[in-house]
Amino acid sequence: MDLRHRFFRKGRPLRALVALGGAVLAFWAAQAVAQVPGAVHQFRVVGGLAGVSQYTRWEEPFWTRELPRISGGRFKAEIVPFDRAGVPGDEMLRLLQLGVVPFGTTLLGTLTGSFPQYTAPDLAGLNPDMASLKTSVAAFRPYLEKSLREEQGVELLALYVYPAQVVFCRKPMSALSDLAGRRVRVSSAAQADFIGALGAVPVHTAFAQVVSSMEAGSIDCAITGTMSGNALGLHAITTHLFSMPLNWGLALFAANKAAWNALPQDLRSLLRQELPRLEAAIWEESERDTAQGVACNSGTSACTVGRKGRMVVVTPSEQDDRRRQALFRDTVLPRWLQRCGQRCAETWNQTIGPARGLVAH
Repeated sequence: MDLRHRFFRKGRPLRALVALGGAVLAFWAAQAVAQVPGAVHQFRVVGGLAGVSQYTRWEEPFWTRELPRISGGRFKAEIVPFDRAGVPGDEMLRLLQLGVVPFGTTLLGTLTGSFPQYTAPDLAGLNPDMASLKTSVAAFRPYLEKSLREEQGVELLALYVYPAQVVFCRKPMSALSDLAGRRVRVSSAAQADFIGALGAVPVHTAFAQVVSSMEAGSIDCAITGTMSGNALGLHAITTHLFSMPLNWGLALFAANKAAWNALPQDLRSLLRQELPRLEAAIWEESERDTAQGVACNSGTSACTVGRKGRMVVVTPSEQDDRRRQALFRDTVLPRWLQRCGQRCAETWNQTIGPARGLVAH
């Protein structure tokens, strides 16, 4: 039975979840403390999406091979992708709070319902390129670290990023405006706000269901990563790729604070040293994969790691970029503030707002 069934059976009271989470954490912490000097210390990690390069080329090798190597065999971890662990993405942060998941990864976009304040740096339409994203994240990160630690009891250890989230369509398009009237797969409330403001119909669809939904005709277009879409096989069933990054798919990797503090001091020091390197490698890979995804989906010679398609790549025009800015300013940001409240407006105006020249009212 997976975590979702164990901890989220219909009607299970919250106090039972809290008690069970505390019991799991206590057991886990006891296991950690019981390690003797020189012994192998093992722990478990819930990682990112299965099947994409962030997980297969970076996360899994780091925890299962690199960590044992650099620690001389003292530390090792088991890792499972969150979408195969039975962990609901929108509950990951709560499970981290409870200690049910001591170390876990979650997409910021899934936190809209319970923690909308943390979705700010990757709102749809905010970051049209990697440089903009880095500026937004740098401005927001100190607040994110402090708030997670003090308000949620969670220690932020890394921020990962997926390749640019772009639009794959089954029918021709030449501009953002062409999405009007089409059913478009989205994965977050902010994407839905952006797409809805264009006159399109947002359809929330799980990553693993994108291809089957496209083939069944229940969606006309899909927003997903350039390389992620290629890995799914969208290059074979869609014809046009609109290359404007609508957002990027930021994910936080964090630990329950008590679980983190229960680790041996030398392991914490080692992770504080090595996780920033893993994060930097994933960001560099994301930028490369964004370009690779475009090359592979269109079938150019620059494609070296994906499957070649024959898609038409539509480059956004200056008019498209002006439309993006207007949609963000007039729809996405105001609706985020409605979900999030006055405190979020203050946070925005102290972090991302000044860095990006976008004041929240």
